[in-house]
Formats: sequence, C-alpha cells, structure tokens
Amino acid sequence: MTKKEYLGSCHCGEIKFTIRSDFTELTTCDCSICTLKNALMVKVHESDFALLQGEDSLSEYQFHTNTARHFFCNKCGIYPFHRKRVTPDNLGINVFCLKGFDPKGIPVRATIGAGMK
Repeated sequence: MTKKEYLGSCHCGEIKFTIRSDFTELTTCDCSICTLKNALMVKVHESDFALLQGEDSLSEYQFHTNTARHFFCNKCGIYPFHRKRVTPDNLGINVFCLKGFDPKGIPVRATIGAGMK
C-alpha cells in the first residue's frame, strides 16, 4: 500500500503539520489521558511527520514515567499528536485532526497503556 500525505491541524489552525501513512491500522489506548481525550490514532515514524507551523503554540504534558510527550495547542486545547513512550522515534497522530481523512473501514486495534509500568 502506498503512503498518502495528509495535512493536519488543531482546531484554531495555529498548529499545522503533515504526515505520510499507509493507514494499515488505527489505535485506541486505555491509559488515563487517552481515555479522557477519546483519541483515535495512527502511528507514524518521525521521518513521515513534519511540523509546518505552530511550534511556539504547542504545550507539552507528561505523566507517569515522563517518557511519552503529549502535545496540545495552547490556544484551542486540541491534542494533535504525541511522541510515543515505547517507540520514541514514532508519533501517535490524532486522526481527527487530518483534513479530508475518513477512518471508515480501517481496522482499529485497542492498545493497553493503563497496564504499562
């Protein structure tokens, strides 16, 4: 499957980024933060991600082991992506921030984050 490129942004448009992915699967996570933000994510390697604008508008949140880096827009509060804990050279992208993306038909895998030590 060929990787497609998508433009993503937060709600207010301060943060803009692109990703490339073949979208073989999407993931959910049962950790405390992902449950609260009801995230549906796609995992992309950092080489398939580019932050186009808004670095100064990103706020970072860490908890538990302080390894994963969760990013939010400090203007509108939307979570566009996070740097993953187990695979730190990958990002979890909030697919609802991708313009023109339809997740219908893509398998969703539930990941277990709550039990990670």
